Amino acid sequence: MSAEEIVEQEEQIETPNVGHEEEANNMVKNYIIASMGAALVPVPLFDMVALTGIQLKMLHSLAKLYDVKFTKNLGKSLIGSLLGGIVPTSTAASLSKAVPGVGTTAGVIGMSAIGGAATYAIGRVFIQHFESGGTFLDFNPEKVREYFKAEFERGKDVANELQDSDEVKAEAEKATA
Repeated sequence: MSAEEIVEQEEQIETPNVGHEEEANNMVKNYIIASMGAALVPVPLFDMVALTGIQLKMLHSLAKLYDVKFTKNLGKSLIGSLLGGIVPTSTAASLSKAVPGVGTTAGVIGMSAIGGAATYAIGRVFIQHFESGGTFLDFNPEKVREYFKAEFERGKDVANELQDSDEVKAEAEKATA
């Protein structure tokens, strides 16, 4: 085999579609805002359904950006495996909306922060995974558990910073209209 043939063969080998981190981070920010807006709907458990849909759409968008094959069922499964420890807290925050007055306010604030932080963490985990050339099929939730927890904590700060932004206020108006 000649040197030219080897070079030609190497060029035909697919390389991972990486290098989209800045665009991906901006995309995740928009989904965080949407997640926080969905949490403002005062109907218990509706927010959790909406949040799951938003996070699933975010994974689909990230997969498209990185040219990774996406399947809805696998996406749901991976989100569920990452959120395992957070679900009891978010369920309690959502259900507190059933208590008139203070419960509704506390539930909206709690779900907004939890939803934003969880969306941030999921986004960051998958950006890191896709940037390293990974796919949904080789994603191992156990290997990223600590990273997810750290990003969830960082996501709380991000959500708090966004809480008073005009973007979140506009999303809240749409969600409650």
